[in-house]
Amino acid sequence: MLSIDDYSTAKEMAEYWGITTRMVIHYCDMNLIPNAVKKGNLWLIPTKTEKPEDRRLKAYKKQRTEE
Repeated sequence: MLSIDDYSTAKEMAEYWGITTRMVIHYCDMNLIPNAVKKGNLWLIPTKTEKPEDRRLKAYKKQRTEE
């Protein structure tokens, strides 16, 4: 079982990934971050989670059309 030390807030993950807090919250809302948990108005994200791909980028869209 994971402890509270294994989770980070959306703000902490935004700083770590180099993106905005709002973008991290968007990823959580869209279920793009596995095992993210919402407690009240706070998102808790497993610390070792990798940043999801940015689906707005042309490279991602091109990759999806080739599949």
